[in-house]
Order: sequence, then structure tokens, then C-alpha cells
Amino acid sequence: MSVVPPGAARRIAKVAVDSPLPQLDRLFDYEVPESLADEVVPGVRVRVSVRAAGRMMDGWVVALSDSSEFNGALSAIDAVVSPVPALAPEVWALARKVAERSAGTTNDVIRLAVPTRSVRAEQPWRPGGTPPPEPGAVPVVTSVEGYRAADLEHVIATGERISLEARPHVVVLPTGDDSPALPATVGAWAVTLAQLSAVTVAQGKTAILIAPDHRDLDQLDAAVRSIVGADRLVRLDAAQSTPVRYRGFLQTRFRSGLVVIGSRSAVYAPAHHLGLIAIWDDGDPLHREPHAPGVHVRDAALVRQELQGGALVLAGHAVSAETQRLVEIGWVRRVSPAKAATPKILPTALSTGAAADDHARIPSVAWQGVRAALARGPVLVQVGRPGYPPQLSCARCAAPAHCQSCAGPLGIPGRGRAPSCRWCGALAAAWRCTECNGTALRPGVAGSMRTADELGRAFPTTRIIVADGSRTVMTVDDAPALVVATRGAEPVAAGGYQAVLLLDGDRMLAREGLRVAEDCVRWWSNAIALGAPGATTWIVGVGGRLAAGLAGWRQSGLASAELAERRALRFPPAVRVATVTGRSSAVDEVIAQLALPAIDVLGPVPTPDGTVRCILRFDYSRGHEIALVLREAVIKHAAARRAAARTAGRTAPARAIVDLRVRFDDVDAFEPE
Repeated sequence: MSVVPPGAARRIAKVAVDSPLPQLDRLFDYEVPESLADEVVPGVRVRVSVRAAGRMMDGWVVALSDSSEFNGALSAIDAVVSPVPALAPEVWALARKVAERSAGTTNDVIRLAVPTRSVRAEQPWRPGGTPPPEPGAVPVVTSVEGYRAADLEHVIATGERISLEARPHVVVLPTGDDSPALPATVGAWAVTLAQLSAVTVAQGKTAILIAPDHRDLDQLDAAVRSIVGADRLVRLDAAQSTPVRYRGFLQTRFRSGLVVIGSRSAVYAPAHHLGLIAIWDDGDPLHREPHAPGVHVRDAALVRQELQGGALVLAGHAVSAETQRLVEIGWVRRVSPAKAATPKILPTALSTGAAADDHARIPSVAWQGVRAALARGPVLVQVGRPGYPPQLSCARCAAPAHCQSCAGPLGIPGRGRAPSCRWCGALAAAWRCTECNGTALRPGVAGSMRTADELGRAFPTTRIIVADGSRTVMTVDDAPALVVATRGAEPVAAGGYQAVLLLDGDRMLAREGLRVAEDCVRWWSNAIALGAPGATTWIVGVGGRLAAGLAGWRQSGLASAELAERRALRFPPAVRVATVTGRSSAVDEVIAQLALPAIDVLGPVPTPDGTVRCILRFDYSRGHEIALVLREAVIKHAAARRAAARTAGRTAPARAIVDLRVRFDDVDAFEPE
């Protein structure tokens, strides 16, 4: 390790050290040796000595200067790991802002933003390398189908924030796509976002389109290829190999006029000429980042739009409560299709619970409609759970059925198998209900496989396709078939489904949790939108406000009512929340620091891992202040824990040093364990 004495002529690099320790989340000054002067530029990876950690670590050069506020001797940069400036200035600024808002560390955000390095993928972008050829001609798209030109073209031109109500139908793309694995039929939403990206690219700017999972990404991929062209498309997908993903990342770093599609981490993709960020279905839980600092992609996009400008589009068939709040406070404008395209939806409040008989699970009018639709093509049947039912119940009183030998739950282990105990395996030969003395058993909730069996008996000559968590089906053809799918696993049918049957509505709504009704509306709306023009949808087991709202295709009204209820109860997103988890003494100390007016403290309560957790509720205006206090508390406790480990002569992993964890906007805290 070389050290430059104070007072000498120096070229200083401001380096962000790649460390999980919160006390190291700041810029450190390092001397740039003459031998590395040409390679050390903002954005490159370097190797430096970190005295606080007592070892060599990687870091990022954020800026260069000719002076330092530190008056002592500076350590010199040891080596340049890569001469390619992978960390873009706009990504660094975004990471800092997101970390500040969430009381997290900048390095945690950068790990999400910059994929794992691939030396081979860097070669074209190194000094003297040969970058790939520039994309071809810019596509000409003068309008966005289904919307008034004054709405969406104005959004791109002025960098507006909108909540976009998607058109609820499918679109058949033109033939000739160079990727036969991609769907030829996609949701109209994918075409809308692709056309918006084409308008953005025509201005020489980059568009970032974000979808929750690979099913939606495939639809976006196909639509962008068809409308914009494959040469301007960059896909950043967690399923890609490291070289492929890093190659696409570097292309977005050094090129403009591209369309970047990806899952939640794509919101951090480098784009110095950013024209559009569009998020599909922001209410999907897959948009919630599970890794620290746990920032939702919608919140990261809002921060980035404020920093860089460009348009922000939150699109969906249903409206999340968070987006509805932004609309109601005037931060986001709602945009609807030019012509109302309300699907034909017939709800029924018929119960589908354990006490309902087999034939009552599907109303007779729906049976007749499904039979007629099968003459034209495929029919979608959505169910609440996969597989066979996990537990049986009494057919008379609906009480859970238990084994007479060990009191374990009774279930059906597989297709064609006799009821038996899920614990000891004993057959339920002479079972009798302890509540009502009944002897007949029935499934609690029919899963996808049992539903497929029932439909197979009712329609013996019809093809049955099951799509659930263990059976992935991406697309189906336009031949007659009954497609039984769990929520979120519905394949796209060529030309759309001729009818849609949504079962188990009452059972889905019976779950506990803050977002139950919101999730159900989103699941049902997305399934309904897979129907062909003129297709009928039957929703079984749903009545009241939800049924009326769906029948009129008024999801924004349902979102407004949901938000009003949460506002009355001070539940998110009506208020901001933060969870603080850690040792009891550490959490108590933080609560004492935050004993201020207008902050609700719920807890602490014990957690399964032996720590405790408390929930803080506060107004959005207090967010910055509270984030600063919580961040200081995390740094303080991490430093004290590390010092204690050193005194005791122990070496603990860096992550283990952090005994206090903070997460903002954590709606999972309001869900059942």
C-alpha cells in the first residue's frame, strides 16, 4: 500500500467502496498514481485499501478532483479492475437518492443496478475495442393505438407522469417475427408500451419498459421487435447468462435511442438520454425488491423521473392503491382509452366453499356458455390454488377432517388415490366427523388438478391443459381446449380465449391481509383481458361492490374506495410506514429517539428468528427526517457491534455486524405470517 504525504501535488479520486457496512457508505479520497492516470476515470472499478475494514476492497470512482478535505496522508489506488466506466453518473445519483429515501446504503442499490461483470462482454467497450454497429433506421410511429394523440404523444414530449388504463384485449402481431419462441398474440398493453417506446426512440432517447415476470417480458419482447425492431431492443433479464446480461447492460451504458425491457432491476439501467420509464402492473408483488434496501420499482422510478426527467407511465388493467394515491394528490394524471372497451362480465355471488356441492361450483349458465365457446376455440378457467386440495372437510358441516389415529389432517395424496392422513398415511376408511357425526368427506378447495379432473369428466372429448406453478405453459393455440390455470399462470391464447371462467372468488377473498381485495381485482382483470373480442367472463362467488366495479370495468373506482378505507385506518399507502427489526435493546433505543408527535409506533413484537420488530407510521412529509434518524441508528449500531467484535478478538462477517434492519414502505408487515 502506497501513501502520498500531505502537501504534495495530488490528483484525487472520490471512491465509493463496495461494502455492506453502513458506516462505509460514503466517498473516500484516494491518490491517483501517475501509472493509472489514463485509466482512472469516473465510473471505473478500482481496487483500494480500506483501513476501516482492514483489507483490500473493490470500489467505484465517482468523481475526480485536485483537492481533498482530508489533510492527512492519502492511500493510493492499488489497481484498476476494469477500464470500462460501467457506473454511469445518472445511476450513481439515483442510487444515492434511493438509499437516502429508504435509510439504506448506496452500495446495496448499485449491486442491484450493475450486473455481475463479464470480462469477455467488456472487450468491445475497452480502449481500442470495436463496439457493435449502430442500430438501423428509427421507426416511424405517429400515434398510439386506442388513445387520443393529445394524451400519449404529449406525455412523451413533456415528460409527464400518468396512470395509464390499459385496453382489455389481445392483439395478433404481424407475421415475420425473427423470434419464433415469442408469442404471436400479446396483450394490447404490450403494443401500447411498444408504441410509446417507438415515439421515444424517434426523439433519440432511451425507453425503459419494466414488467413483473418472464411471461409479461416475452409479450413486451415480441411487441417491441414488431414495432421498434430487434436492433434497438435490449433485454435485461435475471434468467440470462452473465455475459449476455452484462453485454446488454454495457450497450445501454454507451448507446442512446434504445428500448430496454426487463424486470425490477431494469429501473436502474443506465440511460443518459432517458425519455420514458413505463411500468406494467405496478401492483404485482414481484415489483417489490426483496434485497436491501427493499425499494419498490415504482418508488425508484418516481425518484429517477424527478432526477432525470422523461415520461413516467404506470400502466395496468387494475389500479394499485399506491398509484391511486398519486392520482388523487395530483402527482400523476390518469389517462383512459379513447373508446370504452368494457368486456362482457357476468358476476355471481354463488358460494364455492367447502359446503357447496360439486355441481354448484359452476353455475349452469356458465356451463352452457363454456360449452358453446368451446365450439369456437379455447376457454380459460382460473382457479385459486394449484394441484389437489391439501385437506378434506366434512361434507355436512364443513369442519376440517382429522385422522382418527393421530389427529393429523386428511387429504387426497394424488389423482385416483383414496383419502388418507397426511401425517401417518392411515386410510380414512371409517371416518366420522367429531362435530356433526357425518361420514361423508369433500375437498376444502378444489385445486387446478381436481378442477381439470372434473372438467375432463364433464367434457370427455375436449383437450384439457393445466398451467400452474409446476406446469409452465406460456401459450396455447386457437383449437378448442379447456385451460385450467392458477392466478398469474394463465397462458396467452392465439387470438384470445373465447370465454373466461373465474372460480373460487369467495375463497380468494377469504384470505387475510391488507391487499386481498386489491390483489383479487388485479388477478381477475388480467385474466379477463386475455379474452378475445366479444368473449364472456363469468366470475363465480363474488358480489357487492367488487362485482359491480368489475362488471362496469371501473377498477379506478374500486382503487379509490380501497384507498379511502386505508386512509380511515391509517394503513399504507395512506401513510408511509417503516419497519425496524433487531435486538430488543437496539429497537427500544430507536423508538426512544423517535418519540415525536405524529408518529405511530406499533410493537415491538417478537419475530420467529428471535429478534423483535416494530412498525412506524407517519405522514409522507416526515419521511426524509425519519429516514435520516433511522440511518444514523443503523450506522451507530453497526459500528458498535464491529468494535465489540474486534475487542473480543473475533472476525464476524460484514452482514452479521448489522444488528438493526430498517425497511421503508414494507407492506408485508401487514400481511399474515
